[in-house]
Amino acid sequence: MAVSMHFTYIPTQNVKNLNKHVAMDLIRFTPGGISRVELAQRMDLTRAAITAIVDDLLKGGTVKEAPSRSFNTGRPPVTLLVNQEYGYVAGIDMGATHLTVIIADCAAHVVEEDEIPLSIANGPNFCIDQADTLLKNMLQHAHLKLGDLLTIGIGVPGPIVAEAGMVLAPPIMPGWDRFPIRATLEERWRHPVSLNNDAELGAIGEWAYGAGRSVDDLTYIKVGTGIGAGMLLNGHIYRGASGSAGEIGHVTIDENGPQCKCGNRGCLEAFAGGDAIASQARDKIRNGTSTQLAKMPLDRITTRDIIKEARLGDLVAQQILVQAGGHLGVAISSLVNLINPKMIILGGGVAQIGDLFLEPIRQVVQKQSLKAAAQGLQITTALLGSRSSGMGAIVQALSTAFHQIAIDKESFSELIFSPRGRV
Repeated sequence: MAVSMHFTYIPTQNVKNLNKHVAMDLIRFTPGGISRVELAQRMDLTRAAITAIVDDLLKGGTVKEAPSRSFNTGRPPVTLLVNQEYGYVAGIDMGATHLTVIIADCAAHVVEEDEIPLSIANGPNFCIDQADTLLKNMLQHAHLKLGDLLTIGIGVPGPIVAEAGMVLAPPIMPGWDRFPIRATLEERWRHPVSLNNDAELGAIGEWAYGAGRSVDDLTYIKVGTGIGAGMLLNGHIYRGASGSAGEIGHVTIDENGPQCKCGNRGCLEAFAGGDAIASQARDKIRNGTSTQLAKMPLDRITTRDIIKEARLGDLVAQQILVQAGGHLGVAISSLVNLINPKMIILGGGVAQIGDLFLEPIRQVVQKQSLKAAAQGLQITTALLGSRSSGMGAIVQALSTAFHQIAIDKESFSELIFSPRGRV
């Protein structure tokens, strides 16, 4: 399992601090914790060097020692674990049609979680107010205050300019282009805020705690209203030159196909995105096709309704989802040939249908991908379900907190109360 500074920008620092970052990540992401001996082996450091690093982490309070639970005979070795009582972080997944907020302790154990409907098209001011209100209500319910949080992670469904903390020309986020998301939230919450694309966070969440645990070459594809991909290549999130890598929803499937929200024709999203799936159902009903969906008001049919009826055996609903899976398989085949991932994880609302959606994807990928690229490839659904991106935001928030603490606990205290500070 390759664990390093995958997800957090770390400024120039000395070797000891760099080693503390690596040690902290190994402790965080090794299931059940890790012993000092194993830590020394995996970092290729002397016992004395590991002792100095671990002593600093123990003194700082972010790490604790506990007897190993997996040792059956003799004296159990001491295991290093994250100290869950050190503090709390929040993770926010702001999707096209929903807002999810998760509050977790420092061991990433969820202590509070809630989701409400939200239209990202309502613009940044409205959506940020909604996130602020939900977060504060949840903190109150958990008997916590905003000041009890160390950091906050947030994901949005658009291309991220990481250095600037904003989105650039997002196809499904009208009014958000170049809006200073991170600066606005840091000023409001007086905490460091990490900002990522929601599909990137899905990849991080599934890598850390889900179906892709320990898999360093994976792609998470979020299939909801829009379709986006988060790509983990050799243990690093790949964002591209301007932050727009992974916009698989705007790969052209048919240049003469339906109009997409991005302005082009025949994009994958126009065939297999949530809005496109609902639109296809409405078209079939208008054409007189017999389906249980016809009993619903046309303008209120959603992807969730189609998934529900498909599970109940409605043939038309099933055909729509199978066709969408086939289109997605075409785009994924190109992705497999291009970057050769070990695992493809399907997340988002549409993917929750399961094998009815997955099987046509697998069939098309096996047919159209190069044999060498598809060899050993796993295509599966997100183990974390709708939590993938929210838990990815928790991972990012904890990375921000732990790595800044590892650099300098005093400077971290100053950074918390400075809206200009960020990791």
